Amino acid sequence: MPDRLAEVLESGEHTLLASGQGRTEGPLWHPDGFLSFVDLDGSRLIRWDPDGTLSVAREDTGEGNGCTLDRQGRLLMCEAERKRVTRAEADGTITNIADSWEGKRLNRPNDVICRSDGTIYFTDPAGRIPPEEREYGFGGVFRISPDGELHLATDGCEYPNGLALSPDESVLYVAISRLDERCFEEEDRGEVCNHRYVRAFDVASDGTLSNNRVFCDMASAEPGVPDGMKVDSMGRVFCTGSGGIWVIDPSGEPLGIIRGPEVPRNVAFGGDDLCTLFTTPGDSLYSVRVKVPGIPVL
Repeated sequence: MPDRLAEVLESGEHTLLASGQGRTEGPLWHPDGFLSFVDLDGSRLIRWDPDGTLSVAREDTGEGNGCTLDRQGRLLMCEAERKRVTRAEADGTITNIADSWEGKRLNRPNDVICRSDGTIYFTDPAGRIPPEEREYGFGGVFRISPDGELHLATDGCEYPNGLALSPDESVLYVAISRLDERCFEEEDRGEVCNHRYVRAFDVASDGTLSNNRVFCDMASAEPGVPDGMKVDSMGRVFCTGSGGIWVIDPSGEPLGIIRGPEVPRNVAFGGDDLCTLFTTPGDSLYSVRVKVPGIPVL
């Protein structure tokens, strides 16, 4: 793999911002100037302020995972344990916005993003559910239209995980973590898994998807699978994966892997200039500085 990370990073130094926070995921920079992230094990939403202060913003999140903001600035969260996607209202109440499709319960919603017109996309992989408990037999990417109606966007993803849109919102990227349980066995044996990649879809004005294709092959024997993703203002995709954070240019060519103290599960751009890349590996929160800002969520 080429190493063109000098085009991307201010430096390769990772700064530890917090540790001992359970199993961290779902980092999200808020326009008010703070970061939130989740503790998967403790079912908590945690707030980190730039002065280093940590506080619990919400308990009992139902194993909350991926988070984003809607166009009104309300927090959207995938609650895997409760098999739903929720919205936090201004008064703190939690509204269920999706928990079933065609009368069938969702699997375990994983990640969520919001388009500029208010369309919401979320992933719902099936691999963490015993086959006998699945109410439909595929991992889906779903779309909630601005009027609140739930649609199946695609069932053409083996294990859909992280999501991101290109800067002009014409392309949707979906991280594919694995094919099935055999991929865990390959990892245990130290073998290359060939089912790690990012898929891409063309996005129509009405939010429908087409032209399913492999955008980047991330096959590897190293620990870590394609998971959380974000895109910078130049259209480069930052996807957590084997060994660290893969940086991929808009043509699908990897530019290198940002390696840190641990392999992260997710990333988010933040800071006043959106040039701080926050990462959530292990039980910690880290940051590393980049040269080009990310796309704001709001």
